Amino acid sequence: MTTKPALFGKLEELVSTLNDATIPENRKEILQPLIDFIQSKVDDKENIRLNFICTHNSRRSHLSQVWAQALAYHFNIDNVNTYSGGTEATALFPMVAQTLQNSGFEIVRLSEGNNPIYSIKYAVNEQPIIGFSKKFDDEFNPQSKFAAIMTCSQADAGCPFIAGAEKRIPITFEDPKAFDGTPHQVEKYNERSLQIAAELSYVFSQINSQK
Repeated sequence: MTTKPALFGKLEELVSTLNDATIPENRKEILQPLIDFIQSKVDDKENIRLNFICTHNSRRSHLSQVWAQALAYHFNIDNVNTYSGGTEATALFPMVAQTLQNSGFEIVRLSEGNNPIYSIKYAVNEQPIIGFSKKFDDEFNPQSKFAAIMTCSQADAGCPFIAGAEKRIPITFEDPKAFDGTPHQVEKYNERSLQIAAELSYVFSQINSQK
């Protein structure tokens, strides 16, 4: 059996420090529907499409998309494709890209303008995640057979119906935007990123891939 390459070194080291014990039981209950959705797809040998949705598709939804793709790879869960979108399109906030880069992702800015496009890689031979802001129903995203994971309460309340979604799963996170322009910005973005990483690591660690 061929062993696939690990995550990039710094990223692999960070992932090895993530600890389920930091996740409160009430959060594990919130995460359970996502575990159940992924497990059902694995059991049925179907593609797993996860669309993380927030208001502006600028911070939490991107962090969730990127970490989910990398952690699915880390835990050897095949056929996972992650996406993100908003109720409106803005731009991937630069501090999000910087936070992910600091964690060990390799990030290249592919375009300029008001809504830049980023290449985000987590392992040497894997296709990069293409990061840019878009509406949740953008043509870049799946139109059916996906789970809509609502990462902010505003989007959850503002999108009562997500066309094409098989399952709607609210998993909301506090917005690090509150610390923009403050001395705590870097710390708080990293804190939120690590929370999302730990919770999604827990999710994928619970999946029986039946290999």
